[in-house]
Amino acid sequence: MDGNGRWAKKRMMPRAFGHKRGVEAVREITRAARGMGLEALTLYAFSSENWKRPADEIADLMGLLRTFIRNDLDEFVANNVRLRIIGEYQALAPDIVELIEDAMARTAHNTGTTLAIALNYGSQQEIARAAAKAAAKGAITPEAIEAELDTASLPPLDLLIRTSGEVRLSNFLLWQAAYAEMWFTDVLWPDFSPAHLQEALDQFGARERRFGGR
Repeated sequence: MDGNGRWAKKRMMPRAFGHKRGVEAVREITRAARGMGLEALTLYAFSSENWKRPADEIADLMGLLRTFIRNDLDEFVANNVRLRIIGEYQALAPDIVELIEDAMARTAHNTGTTLAIALNYGSQQEIARAAAKAAAKGAITPEAIEAELDTASLPPLDLLIRTSGEVRLSNFLLWQAAYAEMWFTDVLWPDFSPAHLQEALDQFGARERRFGGR
């Protein structure tokens, strides 16, 4: 979900304004994903590298995260959405960790769309952790590593979308993206709408996936 800052800058507003509008886009896309019958939607909310940002921006992001969980949890419960967190979220502030774990517990038995949010997440770090866990149990094989990834209980990644015109993965789901389809758009995240999501899905549906075969 890229482009919040640029969206705000174009409107001569502070970055916090862009992040706030970005949260509204999260709500719209999560609801649309549920309506489209998607099995899982994973959103990259805060990377392990984002700690390099200014302290006030980090504080704004964490405040928005608190508000999102508090305001939207009842909707998740009512609409059978299961919340998952990937990444080392335990390193966040204790009150946020408590909110996250309560939200995951309350939605654990929901059977509709899974909303996975990547918090304090970096794919290289995830792979290193998974490899170490696999080695502690025995032989290191692709299957053994995959079983230890943060996404082990999620379905395989089919489609990876990046907004704002950037054409790189930025340490997101590197292992999982091995055979995923990619869809890049110039649309900034706050402007990314259910219509854009449907466009990406339509293009995905038209592609032939051979997974290395002919």
